[in-house]
Amino acid sequence: MISLIICDLITQEQDFMNETILITGGCGFVGSNLAILLKKDFPEAKIIVIDNLKRRGSELNISRLEEFEIEFIHGDIRNKEDFEGIGEISILIEAAAEPSVLSGLDSTPDYVLNTNLNGTINCLNFALKNNAKFIFLSTSRIYPILNLNKILYTEGDTRFEITKNQNLSGVSEKGISESFPLDGARSFYGASKLSSELLIQEYTEFYGLKAIINRCGVITGPWQMGKIDQGVIVLWLTRHYWKKKLSYIGFGGHGKQVRDILHINDLFKLIKIQITDFDTFSNEICNVGGGLDISVSLKELSSLCRDVTGNKISIDNIYKNRLADIPIYISDNSKIKSLCGWTPSIKPKEIIIDIFEWIKANEASLKNILK
Repeated sequence: MISLIICDLITQEQDFMNETILITGGCGFVGSNLAILLKKDFPEAKIIVIDNLKRRGSELNISRLEEFEIEFIHGDIRNKEDFEGIGEISILIEAAAEPSVLSGLDSTPDYVLNTNLNGTINCLNFALKNNAKFIFLSTSRIYPILNLNKILYTEGDTRFEITKNQNLSGVSEKGISESFPLDGARSFYGASKLSSELLIQEYTEFYGLKAIINRCGVITGPWQMGKIDQGVIVLWLTRHYWKKKLSYIGFGGHGKQVRDILHINDLFKLIKIQITDFDTFSNEICNVGGGLDISVSLKELSSLCRDVTGNKISIDNIYKNRLADIPIYISDNSKIKSLCGWTPSIKPKEIIIDIFEWIKANEASLKNILK
């Protein structure tokens, strides 16, 4: 029986060699890393990426992609015309997004909605035209802010911890599951991603599209251009690296708010499982994050960054909560684990060390972007 399973997996990977994969947002942190990791494991597969290069630092990934003979198209998923010259594909990984939770809250929401919703519609139509399988990288931010702020937790020395007994469904000591209630506001970013999820379900039901939706928590790792509103792990480390100030904002101002974190390599391991055994996951929606075992508070993150860099920096205490912020989010990965056994393995300190080594090796090119 074991030999049959191994033979089946080998056959699936051999079949995959003939795939043509389009990755949107392919010069972004997630898209570029997935493209390169896929090409390393499947050198015969054709990998194409499309990106508008709007995010500062994304241009640095062009040479990385070229090194692995990955085709780069300078285009924007908001423009359906930019898909016209791509040719036939068999898999589309939708990794393009305006990823900031704060986007649209202090300005017009046009860009976040056009990119994250209208852009996804163009991707769906292109996948349908090619009869291609569709993987959508969604977000934990589809869960409403008000409900997330109703989660009961206790305050420990370094972090908030979810309590055993809760008043809401879909939350336990393991974190937030897919059955967490969805009524309420969630930010324009979260709303655009949830709207895309709903449309994907319409496409699967009425057009027969094969699709997978992964609701990701905080993804991090080398080549993430972290800034205040997105990419907090890299931001925190770079501030320690270059000895710049930080602030603990809200929820008491002591940095006890918690997020689970997921190394890009752990996400890739799941994507690889999904694309080589698509039918197991087709039309499923799964929470995908570091889970309780790979989570940190800001206070704990500061300690890790201090240990790895050797630098202690000044951190202010700001007591007022930031708009759309939440005290705790941890992904309950029970569903995805039950489907395939996937569980992340790269621990917080390993993640920080990996990012630190990347910054150190590329300091000259990153200094003006991250400092």
